[in-house]
Amino acid sequence: MGSSEIFVGIDVSKSELEVGVLPEARTWKVSNDEKGITKLAKRLTELGPCLVIMEATGGLERFVHNVLEDAGLSVRVVNPRQSRDFAKALGVLAKTDAVDALVLARYGESIKPEPRSSKDEQTRELEALLARRRQLVQMLVAEKNRLSSAPKSVRPGIEAHIAWLKKCLNEIEKDTNGFIKSMPIWREKDKIIQSVPGAGPVLAAALLALLPELGRLNRRQIAALVGLAPFNRDSGTLRGRRCIWGGRSWVRRILYMGAVAAIRCNPVLKAFYQRLIEAGKQRKVAITACMRKLLTILNTMVRESTMWDPSSRVSA
Repeated sequence: MGSSEIFVGIDVSKSELEVGVLPEARTWKVSNDEKGITKLAKRLTELGPCLVIMEATGGLERFVHNVLEDAGLSVRVVNPRQSRDFAKALGVLAKTDAVDALVLARYGESIKPEPRSSKDEQTRELEALLARRRQLVQMLVAEKNRLSSAPKSVRPGIEAHIAWLKKCLNEIEKDTNGFIKSMPIWREKDKIIQSVPGAGPVLAAALLALLPELGRLNRRQIAALVGLAPFNRDSGTLRGRRCIWGGRSWVRRILYMGAVAAIRCNPVLKAFYQRLIEAGKQRKVAITACMRKLLTILNTMVRESTMWDPSSRVSA
């Protein structure tokens, strides 16, 4: 058979990789470590599949993706919700590692998603810094919540931990800022993004690490990628409220905070928000629209390498 007829699905777990191959419908396991993944890359290179499909599994798939891509294989990491919905559409209700691997291979065979390159080492490093910052913020919030109802006997320990977490948070933010400034292409984009009132260093770092497509796509594509493109909910004579769906949830969360800040201090976004509210839009809907507008403004600015100018066509 030609190599274009072969599709591979890999179900990733912490200790093992279950590999499924179509059209042979055979499966095998390898260990999810450097030795097992190197062995897998060699075997798949000999097999010559046209596409390898994996699910996003909280980062467990990244090393596999990098090794397979370095071996010259076309790899695509897909949203677990999409692959599971695909399995249900096929009537596959059982869920085992072998079944999941073959379903992923079938998904690749049927949908044929475009391969997507893994992030480079610098982007992965920046993403790791952002992930650590997120963890520290979550721990800090949890400790502050505990402090409000803690008895006197444990309050000193919680207060000391809060102080330590704040110190760690400051250090990670300094490291992130320094890392961005050490990369010329990031330094320029960071400067462009932060020139917009409401777009601070956290938003800029998140866009650089988690949305590398910024500036490369049109406004509709970038909004859909982040999950800010409204979808119709119409059927027959019913006309439902439009809603956003999918996309990169963490980018969307940070954009929300940026939009809230911009509504207060950015004259363009503030006026836009007020027009929506006066037109009868709900506050949540208006903020979502501001998120989309902020994103499209940043996308155009990065693409054209222009700084913020409230009177330009970019911000209109």
